[in-house]
Amino acid sequence: MSQATQSKGPQGQSRDPRGRGPPVYGRGPPGGIKGTNDRPRRPRREPVEEVWIPKTVLGKKVASGEISSLEEIIESGLRIQEAGIIKKLLPDLKSEVVDVGIIQKMTANGQSTRFRAIVAAGNENGYLGIGQGKSKQMRIAIEKATSQAFLNVSPIKLGCGSWECRCDQKHSVPFKVRGKGGSVRIEIIPAPRGLGLVAGGKIKRLLELAGLKDAWTTAKGSTPTMNSTSKAILDCLRQTFSQG
Repeated sequence: MSQATQSKGPQGQSRDPRGRGPPVYGRGPPGGIKGTNDRPRRPRREPVEEVWIPKTVLGKKVASGEISSLEEIIESGLRIQEAGIIKKLLPDLKSEVVDVGIIQKMTANGQSTRFRAIVAAGNENGYLGIGQGKSKQMRIAIEKATSQAFLNVSPIKLGCGSWECRCDQKHSVPFKVRGKGGSVRIEIIPAPRGLGLVAGGKIKRLLELAGLKDAWTTAKGSTPTMNSTSKAILDCLRQTFSQG
């Protein structure tokens, strides 16, 4: 019987008469075999920022420069209906996802599942907003919650209400405040400078977004329910601006 002759390559490697190279076992050399992955990669698309076009009378006044601060809107009693107004007045505002969950409901067509997201927006300098969004997709739920958080942004009055400190810096709340959300009751007490935030993990992060650096907190009720806890914190901090 005649044996098939195999030609040798330039480096003495056996080569298949059909033109194929030697077999590669395992993962192969780094970068793959030459000639198979020489196609250039497609560049990654960068997210394009949408240009805000005001649709309400208040939005047009903010875009033209007639209103330059959020306090003017609150004092005049106007209602904010566009998230672009807050982004225009507070460009340093940043958002953070606080909690996500799944909502399941039994319907006539079967079990329906949706996602729920809670997002907090703050600039760590006296402004905080919390929003909630629901959708069948997680990304859309977070976008809805972020837009709602921008619409709920409220100014917070910072100060030093601790008798142990008595400084003139804005590192705590000016007085004791209490807030309520569902079954959760939260109380924030002024603390001396350097103490830090005496609070739980997520409650502490919300206070940091608001701009607080030192405070004592007490919480009662079902605090793991972030929907009620976030409402209680926002109600608590809003009283510093309304009462002060």
